[in-house]
Amino acid sequence: MCGRFAITLPTDAMSQLFAARPANDLPQVPNLNVCPTTQIHTVTSDGPQRHLRAMRWGFVPHWYKTLNDGPLLINARAETIATKPAFAKACRTRRCLIPASAFYEWTNGEGHKQPWRIAAHDNAMLALAGVWQEWSGPDGLMRTCAIVTTSANDALSTLHHRMPVIVPPNDWPLWLGEAGHGAARLMRPAPEDALNFEMVEPF
Repeated sequence: MCGRFAITLPTDAMSQLFAARPANDLPQVPNLNVCPTTQIHTVTSDGPQRHLRAMRWGFVPHWYKTLNDGPLLINARAETIATKPAFAKACRTRRCLIPASAFYEWTNGEGHKQPWRIAAHDNAMLALAGVWQEWSGPDGLMRTCAIVTTSANDALSTLHHRMPVIVPPNDWPLWLGEAGHGAARLMRPAPEDALNFEMVEPF
């Protein structure tokens, strides 16, 4: 599961990193506690052009009448994404990258939940695999998304049994649909040495 993450890279640097044209309504950065149902940064591609745009974190299937018409879908499991009605079409045609500086997991502490900050071993920006959906509601069209998760690698399994799918830079074109078919092979745990994690103050 991935239920919180952090983003610290400035928008112009993010746009340059992903070679994506930035929208005008992007969320403010830095944000050390990005929460579900808020607007987050995403990278999409229409082929010739990548776009850095805001989407609501919480995928809304097209059959929902309201935002609360069913469970809050912040994650999509890699093992079932291709067969779940909510995600099946999106995983084929509407994939995105979700930039993150780090993400968080919690373990049981002494009388409280202990948060852990998980980041790339070299502190590079993480590109989390995502899927997105346009949903038409009472206030008009809304873009919504979910983070794709998979089983945790051995290192991270000491904290949680799930982790977000992390797409390395050389595979960004494949996940975004720019490099043909075969993106399913990217939905796997990160290499054992890819991430570092450390305890942080409860929040």
